[in-house]
Amino acid sequence: MSARTLESSPSILPLYARAAAPMVPGASLLPFIPGGGKEIPEIELTLPQVHADPELVAAYSRVCGFTLRDHLPPTYPHALAFPLHMAVMADGSFPFGAVGLVHVENQIVQHRRIGLHEELTIKVKPTKLEQHPKGRTFSLQTKVKAGNRIVWESTSTMLRRGGGDPSAANKSGTSELHQLIPPADRQVDAVREGEAVPVANAEWKLGGDLGRRYAAVSGDRNPIHMHAWTAKPLGFPRAIAHGMWTKARCLAALESRLPDAFQVDVHFRKPILLPGRVEFASSSQDEEIEFAVRDAKRGTPHLDGRVAPLEAKSKDGRK
Repeated sequence: MSARTLESSPSILPLYARAAAPMVPGASLLPFIPGGGKEIPEIELTLPQVHADPELVAAYSRVCGFTLRDHLPPTYPHALAFPLHMAVMADGSFPFGAVGLVHVENQIVQHRRIGLHEELTIKVKPTKLEQHPKGRTFSLQTKVKAGNRIVWESTSTMLRRGGGDPSAANKSGTSELHQLIPPADRQVDAVREGEAVPVANAEWKLGGDLGRRYAAVSGDRNPIHMHAWTAKPLGFPRAIAHGMWTKARCLAALESRLPDAFQVDVHFRKPILLPGRVEFASSSQDEEIEFAVRDAKRGTPHLDGRVAPLEAKSKDGRK
């Protein structure tokens, strides 16, 4: 494994240039351009002495709907780690460029709240490629330490579309999540295995500039999120919302119900085309919260998620 400790956070724009370069015919032959390898390389990047900028945290909170507090929003460490994610995927030994990848699953484990002014160390490494019905997937694993203790960790599963295996099963280890908002007749409760499924309890109107606003506070400027004219060459009719914005917005809606230590898993379903209108629903049972986002008009599933307190997970033996 190639393990490197960085002196500063990588600059995003040059990394995006390298990530997009494989789209140019013949560029992948250059040793510093992704696309030259066949497998995900064994890379581990560490960035010590990370301090969140309170003004950037405030801007992020406003875009995602979090209340300003003296600790970081539970999804904000993902933004701090994002330059390292890009640096991993922009490595010349990576088998393809990052531009056009689709975020399909994300798991966050917050061991405790992270203070706004804490010094952090961030470590990122990728996993091997796995078959998927629509292509191939890999994950970026992130660990955040305060002192010698891990306070936050995540697994972001990315899909490289094309050449998929229809028989491939979900190997991510993330359990299937219930569909909380019925796709039809959402004005009445549906029944799932004898249980009442709640109707949507909030509706969000998403502007066409949402992708650009989230990119400004997160650093994620993947062209599929920015404009229709940059998304169309990558297979989308319009710009799509960031999956991590959708997850963050859901957790902001649940903020008053979140424990200090919890695990939250989401599956990103159909992309949210911008502009758009979506519905949000949540339901609590046995100390867990299930939540979902659906298209407000058609009921198209966009996201399914579950929050579980870490204490509850240790009681029933699940890890």
